[in-house]
Amino acid sequence: MKFLKTVLGLLLFSAAPSSLAQTEYPVDVELVLAIDSSASVDRNEFDLQLRGLALAFNDPDVQQAIRNGAFQAIAVTLVEWSSADRQAVNIPWRLIDGPESAEAFAADIASSARVVETGATSISAAIAYAVPLFTANGFAGQRQVIDISGDGFNNSGRTMREGRQIATDARVTVNGLAIQNQVLDLGGYFEEYVITGPGAFVITAANYEDYIAAIRRKLLREIKAAPMS
Repeated sequence: MKFLKTVLGLLLFSAAPSSLAQTEYPVDVELVLAIDSSASVDRNEFDLQLRGLALAFNDPDVQQAIRNGAFQAIAVTLVEWSSADRQAVNIPWRLIDGPESAEAFAADIASSARVVETGATSISAAIAYAVPLFTANGFAGQRQVIDISGDGFNNSGRTMREGRQIATDARVTVNGLAIQNQVLDLGGYFEEYVITGPGAFVITAANYEDYIAAIRRKLLREIKAAPMS
């Protein structure tokens, strides 16, 4: 009997790490921040995207929106994208559960180096790249959202219909921030071809300077629960 108890104890001990590894941290939303790093985005414009995101996560209203959630936490990762074969994670998944973690994330964003240089504009590939990032990321979100910012039409890789369908099939919401410094009514294009999912929406920015205020408004909407139809 003593030998049997010892064996059972060893089996339970060996199984414990596996069980713990499968545990996912509950959050209100898992959010991929996908920013445009294509040839149309110069160094200053890229830096304005980083500055806007950093300011947003330092913003008391954004931090309060996180605390107002059911789990009082969100998970975020920062991705850069351009051509069909050019996407990269700039900052891996991070838990944001209060001002300290939000401000640490903001500091990392502000000091980030650009990891994707130039390239075409493949929004469809950015979505296809982002969707698998939700798998085995260690978080269990009530919602999974891709926040995609861009200043042009999809002109590389698979069609937008195909790219958007990947998100639709995975039940991932795609929201858009259309930066209209080069393409008039890019917001209309995002509305028709890019966004998908419950409560999906588009916010427009007149230029990259306007992006700073626009991304704050966008994050406030994304952090809050999507409205029910």
